[in-house]
Amino acid sequence: MSENNNNNKKSNNSSGLTIGMCIGIAIGTAVGVATKDIGLWMPIGLSLGMGLGLAIGHNSDNNGDDETGGQE
Repeated sequence: MSENNNNNKKSNNSSGLTIGMCIGIAIGTAVGVATKDIGLWMPIGLSLGMGLGLAIGHNSDNNGDDETGGQE
């Protein structure tokens, strides 16, 4: 049972990371085009998006089932 729960957590983290990376790269590219410095803003957007994605994945882990009662 705990192995299935661990796989679900990994899926949530990777899903949040993927969404965050996509959002970050889009925003970084848009800012880079607007400021004519895409080489600077694309990696900044990607980095911020990865942080956002990890936060999203971590937040969805906390909202899931707590069958273990906080212990693993």
